[in-house]
Amino acid sequence: MIKAGIVGGTGYTGVELLRLLAQHPDVELTAITSRKEAGMPVAVNGEKMSPADIVIYLNKLGGAHGIGRVDLVENRLVGMKSHGVYETPGGTILLHAHRELEELVLDRETMHFKDIVALKYAELTYNGLWFTPLREALDAFVDSTQGPVTGAVRLKLFKGNIISAGRKSKLSLYREDFATFGQEDVYDQSDAEGFIHLYGLSLKVRALNNLPISGMNMPKPDYSRFKRD
Repeated sequence: MIKAGIVGGTGYTGVELLRLLAQHPDVELTAITSRKEAGMPVAVNGEKMSPADIVIYLNKLGGAHGIGRVDLVENRLVGMKSHGVYETPGGTILLHAHRELEELVLDRETMHFKDIVALKYAELTYNGLWFTPLREALDAFVDSTQGPVTGAVRLKLFKGNIISAGRKSKLSLYREDFATFGQEDVYDQSDAEGFIHLYGLSLKVRALNNLPISGMNMPKPDYSRFKRD
């Protein structure tokens, strides 16, 4: 993990050149800049386009780099497994850019809940339950989160990979002067002792009762008592 210094900002810096283990490819990467307004894609590389035209453009660009191809075994609604191969270069790039902006402008709890909602939304769509009250309710939640998802994301494409190279938004929740691991003028790190004690209470009770935390060492019920002769 590399933090502080040049990593402190979130914009278009030379941070991608700061590496320890993952070396930078010694080739020219294809760079793109995606702009969004209230969650909707509006431009790529400074050129305004409709969302449909953006997908078509990114399909061609991302497809040339092997982006967005997935080979998977899935679970069908009827219960059996099936093997499928999906290709969506443009959608993959847009989703990556979208997540980059959301991480910058949405609070932690909203982000975490959106991840839960995304799984259910995908399940409803896959199972053909599009015209349902639940799908409409989930849409209302997602729509309410997208107002601040406005800004630009810079990405680089290389051999099936999408590499983040910076993100900017006027509605960013990030402050470099608060993203600190050492200064005491932002918050007193000794305050962490309080929630450490609180989060540890349940584990403390387990230890006082000589119980394992979890897993194979947990006591098992004697099911033989419920067997019939």
